[in-house]
Amino acid sequence: MKRTGRAGAAELRPVEPEPGMLVHTSADRRLATEHWLLSTHPKPKRALARAQWAEHGVALLPLGTLFSAVRIPGHLIIALTATMEAAQIDAFLENALNGGPVVCDPHGPRYYALVPASMPTTWRQAVDDWRTQDVDCLGRGTYLGIPRLDAVEPRTAGSYWSVPMPSLAMLCAPLSVARLIAASVHQLAEAAEPDSACRAELRLMDGRASSAVGVRRSHR
Repeated sequence: MKRTGRAGAAELRPVEPEPGMLVHTSADRRLATEHWLLSTHPKPKRALARAQWAEHGVALLPLGTLFSAVRIPGHLIIALTATMEAAQIDAFLENALNGGPVVCDPHGPRYYALVPASMPTTWRQAVDDWRTQDVDCLGRGTYLGIPRLDAVEPRTAGSYWSVPMPSLAMLCAPLSVARLIAASVHQLAEAAEPDSACRAELRLMDGRASSAVGVRRSHR
């Protein structure tokens, strides 16, 4: 229900949860997501990962069990966004991947889209093709530095969440990641076409000039 304040503005009354309604606060979701991420480790190692978060802000977690990661080099993202501003790139990735979680390693930079654990095998052919662009799909046998869930701002000292994980087990859709990579590769190819055409024209002109020199020499 609405009520009118002293200045005449409409205000909303606080809504009390109905009996039996389960309310999840952001703190609850964060705690549940932390537990889910840490469960990639066997129980004896989870305390170590928590200590890494506390001391370094990043914990090494094994891939290929609950989730895998697609590594996308920064130049592919920059090709689509035409910017190097971290905030603009983060907003673009959130929209392009429908809010799926992405970790940014500023050294590079490199972006890691967190995807279902099965992607390295179910998308094997695409993954093989992507390697020519320095894209890789990391699964079993690989560890990734996962930042603390509150590390959501760009920083130079370590990785952060370019797109935060909205809730436990919420991952990027493989098709969305594939489309992003395909669009980046296409954009780079289009950008390279004028340069390729110029080089071809220069080679043709050089060839003509060499031929003309050869003709002049033959008439001497």
